[in-house]
Amino acid sequence: MLWNQAPALREWIMYHAWLGVERWFIYDNNSDDGIEDVVSELDSQDYNVTRQSWPWIKTQEAGFSHCALKARDECTWVGFFDVDEFFYFPREFRKRRSGIPGENSLWKLVSNFSDSETIAELRTDCHSFAPKGTSPSSEQICLMLLLLNVVHHFRLREGYRHLNVPEGIAVINHYKYQVWETFSQVLQKGCYICCGLARGSKKGSKDRAPGLGTEAIEPPNWRLRFCEVWDTGLKDFVLAYFSDPSTGSLPWERALLR
Repeated sequence: MLWNQAPALREWIMYHAWLGVERWFIYDNNSDDGIEDVVSELDSQDYNVTRQSWPWIKTQEAGFSHCALKARDECTWVGFFDVDEFFYFPREFRKRRSGIPGENSLWKLVSNFSDSETIAELRTDCHSFAPKGTSPSSEQICLMLLLLNVVHHFRLREGYRHLNVPEGIAVINHYKYQVWETFSQVLQKGCYICCGLARGSKKGSKDRAPGLGTEAIEPPNWRLRFCEVWDTGLKDFVLAYFSDPSTGSLPWERALLR
């Protein structure tokens, strides 16, 4: 489920396709940034992407249920995650081998449990990062990620159970607090809907980033906030293996430079 994330879509899809994702269902909540063109381009490049218009506000869970039903005939596993969330496989990415280590790591992870008669959900720790993408927050969010046989509110059928994936095997980097120019746009839409931005209500809502008021005004030192640990493992990996030796550009950037 996204809104006005067309500039980030190429990176998110191309990177996770490399990890093994084979089918994409993009739920679009009233975007007006040309996302149709981006989806069409990616689909023409065989990334198997479709866009579903989802204009209703505060109906994300209904969208999940709709997606699970829609994907049931095409997919064995269905993952629900946002365009600012990226899988990271620390152990696989550090292995020394010919080529790029870690390819299809996500596909291999879920394949290990595809024949299980009881495990129907994999839960992965999610680290929230600061504007510069360097810091996990103090709260570890358990993201209900990969689901099978579930159509509503992430409930599993009787007889099925979840499995917690160890952090050393897989983790999700959630780049929640983005550069201010990007984050402020999401803030204005989200707070108007959820926090009464126009009315100045619900200042303490958990939907809001810490330290923000009810106006989209950049707080002091925004780019340095929430930084507790310096962790650039995923960034270093991507730059080392995916950047063009001559130009330094990444695959999703090269699509924009053509």
